[in-house]
Amino acid sequence: MSDFDWMQLLNPEFYITLSVGGAKIGLWIVLFIVFAETGLFAGFFLPGDSLLFLAGIYSRDLIENFTFIKNDIVNVTLLSLLVAVAGILGNMMGYWFGERSGYYLYKKNDSFWFKKKYLIQSKEFFERYGGKAIIFARFIPILRTFAPIVAGIVAMDKKKFMFYNIVSSFLWSFILIFSGHYLYGLFLEKFDIDLKKHIEIIVIGIIVVSTLPVFLKVIKKEPGKQE
Repeated sequence: MSDFDWMQLLNPEFYITLSVGGAKIGLWIVLFIVFAETGLFAGFFLPGDSLLFLAGIYSRDLIENFTFIKNDIVNVTLLSLLVAVAGILGNMMGYWFGERSGYYLYKKNDSFWFKKKYLIQSKEFFERYGGKAIIFARFIPILRTFAPIVAGIVAMDKKKFMFYNIVSSFLWSFILIFSGHYLYGLFLEKFDIDLKKHIEIIVIGIIVVSTLPVFLKVIKKEPGKQE
């Protein structure tokens, strides 16, 4: 433990390659992080998109101890399915939390951390965009954490929420994990580039791309407009 660096907690590769007593527990860590990031209020700081992309790169290491099937396609599909289920359960937890706390938040007075007008605006947003809000939020850090909570607070129809919850979770997990898995093989075979040696660049690139919509939203805000 003397060599432990707290900055490793911000590196998705740390979680994927983690082992205890020689036993690899990366898969369980990945599933927990996906659940926490999409279902626990404090999970917004955890790596999401970059974690799944790297999980695709390390899919063989993650899944090999949990299946006797040696088919590559089957194993990466199984990993994607497990992650999708974790994401679905996480969103369900977030919705439940929002549903339970909604009444309290509507009665809560404004403070530095809480503005009731944002809650009302969120309700209007969900009424206008419905399921699209759940799907889009799945691919955007921070919003991925708070979207299901807000959906519960504004009492979004449960059947509608579950439909878009399932669709968005499968899209998110399969797109990112399969992208990581097959791009790793493509770069290694065609260009002799081992993406595992360029993890830092990959993580930074994914963070920039995934947060770009939020950044553009901020800079496009009308000058002088009061919140």
